[in-house]
Amino acid sequence: MTTIHGTAIRKVVVACDAGMGSSAMLAGQLRRQLGKHSVTVEHTPVDAIPADADVVICHQGLAERARRSAPDVIVIPIRVFIGDPAVANVVKAVQTGGELNG
Repeated sequence: MTTIHGTAIRKVVVACDAGMGSSAMLAGQLRRQLGKHSVTVEHTPVDAIPADADVVICHQGLAERARRSAPDVIVIPIRVFIGDPAVANVVKAVQTGGELNG
């Protein structure tokens, strides 16, 4: 399992596949929460994760595809796009400088 320190996170990517809009809403929410910590948040297709991503958040059903697309990046699988505890852990790691595993 790979670990990253919250202070090292500069880019978070919310990856999706279905295009339902929930992932875009999550990306917007994270921009508001993490922007003041100099973290960029992008919303991309799971098969087009940028090489400079530090953390990828995606639905658990897409986690393996995300890992293949970005093998050296922390992948955080979630069950729901709004209110998932795993997302709160990412925000907390950035805000407090804690460790994030993925």
